[in-house]
Amino acid sequence: MEANRQRWKAFGWFTLRLSAFALFCAAVYFSEPWRAVPAHWNPWHPLSLDDPMSPVTNWKLAQLKNDPAACLDVLQSADAEMLDYLPLDDYTPVTGCPLSNVVRIRRSNVAFNAPFTVTCPLAVRWVMFESQQLQPLALGHFGTRVARIEHFGSFACRNIYHRASGRRSQHATASAFDIAAFRLDDGTEANVLRHWDDEDAPARAAFLRDVHDAACGYFGTVLGPDYNQPHANHFHVDTSGMGFCR
Repeated sequence: MEANRQRWKAFGWFTLRLSAFALFCAAVYFSEPWRAVPAHWNPWHPLSLDDPMSPVTNWKLAQLKNDPAACLDVLQSADAEMLDYLPLDDYTPVTGCPLSNVVRIRRSNVAFNAPFTVTCPLAVRWVMFESQQLQPLALGHFGTRVARIEHFGSFACRNIYHRASGRRSQHATASAFDIAAFRLDDGTEANVLRHWDDEDAPARAAFLRDVHDAACGYFGTVLGPDYNQPHANHFHVDTSGMGFCR
Protein backbone atom coordinates (compact mmCIF):
# COMPACT_ATOMS: atom_id res chain seq x y z
CA MET A 1 0.00 0.00 0.00
CA GLU A 2 2.79 2.37 0.98
CA ALA A 3 4.68 1.47 -2.18
CA ASN A 4 1.65 2.37 -4.33
CA ARG A 5 1.26 5.66 -2.51
CA GLN A 6 4.91 6.53 -3.20
CA ARG A 7 4.53 5.63 -6.88
CA TRP A 8 1.45 7.85 -7.23
CA LYS A 9 3.24 10.65 -5.43
CA ALA A 10 6.22 10.36 -7.79
CA PHE A 11 3.87 10.26 -10.77
CA GLY A 12 2.13 13.38 -9.49
CA TRP A 13 5.40 15.26 -9.20
CA PHE A 14 6.40 14.14 -12.69
CA THR A 15 3.05 15.28 -14.11
CA LEU A 16 3.36 18.63 -12.35
CA ARG A 17 6.85 19.21 -13.70
CA LEU A 18 5.84 18.15 -17.18
CA SER A 19 2.88 20.53 -17.09
CA ALA A 20 5.08 23.38 -15.86
CA PHE A 21 7.59 22.71 -18.67
CA ALA A 22 4.77 22.64 -21.25
CA LEU A 23 3.45 25.97 -19.94
CA PHE A 24 6.95 27.44 -20.13
CA CYS A 25 7.38 26.26 -23.74
CA ALA A 26 3.98 27.68 -24.66
CA ALA A 27 4.87 31.01 -23.08
CA VAL A 28 8.15 31.13 -25.03
CA TYR A 29 6.40 30.19 -28.28
CA PHE A 30 3.63 32.78 -28.02
CA SER A 31 5.89 35.58 -26.75
CA GLU A 32 8.23 34.96 -29.73
CA PRO A 33 11.40 36.31 -28.06
CA TRP A 34 13.38 35.62 -31.22
CA ARG A 35 11.64 38.59 -32.83
CA ALA A 36 13.77 40.82 -30.59
CA VAL A 37 16.96 39.31 -32.06
CA PRO A 38 18.52 41.60 -34.72
CA ALA A 39 17.97 40.27 -38.24
CA HIS A 40 21.68 39.72 -38.86
CA TRP A 41 21.82 37.46 -35.79
CA ASN A 42 18.55 35.65 -36.49
CA PRO A 43 19.07 32.50 -38.61
CA TRP A 44 15.34 32.38 -39.45
CA HIS A 45 15.19 35.93 -40.78
CA PRO A 46 15.68 36.23 -44.58
CA LEU A 47 18.98 37.70 -45.69
CA SER A 48 18.91 41.40 -46.55
CA LEU A 49 21.50 43.39 -48.48
CA ASP A 50 21.44 45.85 -45.57
CA ASP A 51 22.37 43.23 -42.97
CA PRO A 52 25.68 43.96 -41.23
CA MET A 53 28.16 41.13 -41.49
CA SER A 54 28.01 38.64 -38.62
CA PRO A 55 28.62 34.88 -38.33
CA VAL A 56 24.89 34.37 -39.00
CA THR A 57 24.96 36.71 -42.02
CA ASN A 58 27.96 34.83 -43.37
CA TRP A 59 26.14 31.53 -42.83
CA LYS A 60 23.12 32.83 -44.76
CA LEU A 61 25.40 33.93 -47.59
CA ALA A 62 26.98 30.47 -47.72
CA GLN A 63 23.53 28.90 -48.17
CA LEU A 64 23.03 30.85 -51.41
CA LYS A 65 25.56 28.64 -53.22
CA ASN A 66 23.04 25.79 -53.24
CA ASP A 67 19.88 27.88 -53.64
CA PRO A 68 19.97 29.89 -56.90
CA ALA A 69 16.34 31.02 -56.56
CA ALA A 70 16.93 32.43 -53.09
CA CYS A 71 20.10 34.14 -54.29
CA LEU A 72 18.28 35.86 -57.15
CA ASP A 73 15.55 36.93 -54.72
CA VAL A 74 18.20 38.74 -52.67
CA LEU A 75 19.66 40.44 -55.75
CA GLN A 76 16.20 41.48 -56.92
CA SER A 77 15.81 43.48 -53.71
CA ALA A 78 18.56 45.83 -54.92
CA ASP A 79 17.27 48.99 -56.56
CA ALA A 80 18.40 49.96 -60.06
CA GLU A 81 21.02 52.40 -58.78
CA MET A 82 22.56 49.76 -56.54
CA LEU A 83 22.94 47.09 -59.22
CA ASP A 84 22.37 46.66 -62.96
CA TYR A 85 22.63 42.96 -63.75
CA LEU A 86 21.25 40.19 -65.93
CA PRO A 87 20.54 36.67 -64.59
CA LEU A 88 21.97 34.03 -66.94
CA ASP A 89 20.89 30.49 -67.64
CA ASP A 90 23.42 27.79 -66.85
CA TYR A 91 25.79 27.36 -69.80
CA THR A 92 29.26 26.19 -70.79
CA PRO A 93 31.23 29.02 -72.43
CA VAL A 94 34.38 26.89 -72.64
CA THR A 95 34.57 23.11 -72.69
CA GLY A 96 35.39 21.84 -69.23
CA CYS A 97 34.17 24.97 -67.42
CA PRO A 98 30.37 24.95 -67.06
CA LEU A 99 28.82 27.92 -65.31
CA SER A 100 25.75 27.81 -63.08
CA ASN A 101 23.96 30.26 -60.80
CA VAL A 102 25.65 33.19 -62.54
CA VAL A 103 24.72 36.78 -63.39
CA ARG A 104 26.15 39.40 -65.71
CA ILE A 105 26.97 42.64 -63.92
CA ARG A 106 26.91 45.78 -66.02
CA ARG A 107 27.31 48.30 -63.22
CA SER A 108 26.56 48.80 -59.56
CA ASN A 109 26.85 52.04 -57.60
CA VAL A 110 30.11 52.30 -59.50
CA ALA A 111 30.98 51.94 -63.16
CA PHE A 112 33.29 49.16 -64.32
CA ASN A 113 35.77 49.17 -67.19
CA ALA A 114 33.85 46.20 -68.62
CA PRO A 115 30.83 44.05 -67.71
CA PHE A 116 31.67 40.75 -66.06
CA THR A 117 30.04 37.44 -65.16
CA VAL A 118 30.14 36.12 -61.61
CA THR A 119 28.20 33.65 -59.53
CA CYS A 120 25.12 35.08 -57.88
CA PRO A 121 26.51 34.52 -54.34
CA LEU A 122 29.63 36.51 -55.22
CA ALA A 123 27.44 39.29 -56.64
CA VAL A 124 25.46 39.46 -53.39
CA ARG A 125 28.64 39.67 -51.33
CA TRP A 126 30.01 42.36 -53.63
CA VAL A 127 26.92 44.57 -53.35
CA MET A 128 26.99 44.31 -49.56
CA PHE A 129 30.72 45.02 -49.40
CA GLU A 130 30.48 47.97 -51.75
CA SER A 131 27.71 49.75 -49.85
CA GLN A 132 28.78 48.82 -46.32
CA GLN A 133 32.57 49.16 -46.61
CA LEU A 134 34.00 50.40 -49.91
CA GLN A 135 32.05 53.65 -50.25
CA PRO A 136 32.28 54.57 -46.53
CA LEU A 137 36.04 54.00 -46.68
CA ALA A 138 36.35 56.25 -49.72
CA LEU A 139 34.35 58.98 -47.97
CA GLY A 140 36.45 58.58 -44.84
CA HIS A 141 39.79 58.76 -46.61
CA PHE A 142 39.04 61.24 -49.39
CA GLY A 143 35.66 62.83 -48.69
CA THR A 144 34.29 61.50 -51.98
CA ARG A 145 32.93 58.26 -53.40
CA VAL A 146 34.31 55.60 -55.71
CA ALA A 147 32.99 56.25 -59.21
CA ARG A 148 34.70 53.52 -61.24
CA ILE A 149 36.55 50.26 -60.73
CA GLU A 150 39.16 48.85 -63.07
CA HIS A 151 39.20 45.07 -62.98
CA PHE A 152 40.97 42.15 -64.66
CA GLY A 153 37.84 40.06 -65.00
CA SER A 154 36.14 37.18 -63.28
CA PHE A 155 35.68 34.09 -65.48
CA ALA A 156 38.70 32.30 -66.92
CA CYS A 157 38.71 28.58 -67.68
CA ARG A 158 42.09 27.70 -66.20
CA ASN A 159 43.97 26.07 -63.36
CA ILE A 160 45.48 28.17 -60.57
CA TYR A 161 48.36 30.35 -61.76
CA HIS A 162 47.71 29.11 -65.33
CA ARG A 163 49.49 25.84 -64.56
CA ALA A 164 49.16 22.97 -67.02
CA SER A 165 47.96 20.67 -64.25
CA GLY A 166 46.55 20.97 -60.76
CA ARG A 167 43.30 22.19 -59.31
CA ARG A 168 41.01 24.61 -61.04
CA SER A 169 41.08 28.28 -60.18
CA GLN A 170 38.00 29.87 -58.65
CA HIS A 171 37.93 31.90 -61.86
CA ALA A 172 37.00 28.72 -63.73
CA THR A 173 33.53 28.85 -62.13
CA ALA A 174 33.25 32.67 -62.13
CA SER A 175 33.49 32.58 -58.33
CA ALA A 176 36.35 35.10 -58.25
CA PHE A 177 36.88 38.74 -59.18
CA ASP A 178 40.18 40.61 -59.65
CA ILE A 179 40.26 44.34 -58.83
CA ALA A 180 43.11 46.52 -60.12
CA ALA A 181 42.19 50.12 -59.25
CA PHE A 182 39.58 52.46 -57.83
CA ARG A 183 38.81 55.83 -59.41
CA LEU A 184 37.03 58.42 -57.25
CA ASP A 185 34.50 61.08 -58.20
CA ASP A 186 37.20 63.76 -58.08
CA GLY A 187 39.44 61.83 -60.47
CA THR A 188 41.82 60.44 -57.83
CA GLU A 189 42.95 56.90 -58.61
CA ALA A 190 44.11 54.33 -56.09
CA ASN A 191 45.97 51.72 -58.12
CA VAL A 192 46.97 48.45 -56.43
CA LEU A 193 50.21 48.07 -58.38
CA ARG A 194 51.36 51.68 -58.04
CA HIS A 195 50.05 52.76 -54.67
CA TRP A 196 50.02 49.72 -52.34
CA ASP A 197 53.45 50.64 -50.91
CA ASP A 198 53.69 54.17 -52.28
CA GLU A 199 55.23 56.35 -49.56
CA ASP A 200 54.63 59.41 -51.74
CA ALA A 201 50.86 58.73 -51.74
CA PRO A 202 50.16 57.63 -48.15
CA ALA A 203 46.42 58.36 -48.36
CA ARG A 204 46.00 56.07 -51.36
CA ALA A 205 48.12 53.34 -49.76
CA ALA A 206 46.12 53.54 -46.53
CA PHE A 207 42.84 53.41 -48.46
CA LEU A 208 43.92 50.32 -50.40
CA ARG A 209 45.01 48.52 -47.25
CA ASP A 210 41.75 49.35 -45.49
CA VAL A 211 39.74 48.15 -48.49
CA HIS A 212 41.73 44.91 -48.56
CA ASP A 213 41.22 44.32 -44.84
CA ALA A 214 37.50 45.15 -44.99
CA ALA A 215 37.00 42.75 -47.90
CA CYS A 216 38.27 39.93 -45.69
CA GLY A 217 35.04 40.12 -43.71
CA TYR A 218 32.86 39.67 -46.80
CA PHE A 219 34.65 37.15 -49.02
CA GLY A 220 35.95 33.67 -48.29
CA THR A 221 39.38 34.40 -49.74
CA VAL A 222 41.08 37.76 -50.29
CA LEU A 223 44.57 37.97 -51.80
CA GLY A 224 46.68 41.05 -52.44
CA PRO A 225 50.26 42.22 -53.04
CA ASP A 226 51.49 40.90 -49.68
CA TYR A 227 50.47 37.36 -50.64
CA ASN A 228 52.74 36.78 -53.62
CA GLN A 229 54.08 38.36 -56.80
CA PRO A 230 51.22 37.22 -59.09
CA HIS A 231 48.88 39.37 -56.96
CA ALA A 232 51.10 42.44 -56.96
CA ASN A 233 48.75 44.34 -59.25
CA HIS A 234 45.30 43.37 -57.99
CA PHE A 235 43.05 42.20 -55.19
CA HIS A 236 41.61 38.74 -55.73
CA VAL A 237 38.30 38.08 -53.96
CA ASP A 238 36.30 34.86 -54.12
CA THR A 239 33.70 32.85 -52.23
CA SER A 240 35.88 29.85 -51.35
CA GLY A 241 37.44 29.11 -48.01
CA MET A 242 36.66 30.43 -44.55
CA GLY A 243 38.29 33.84 -44.28
CA PHE A 244 41.73 33.29 -45.83
CA CYS A 245 43.08 36.84 -45.96
CA ARG A 246 46.57 37.73 -47.18
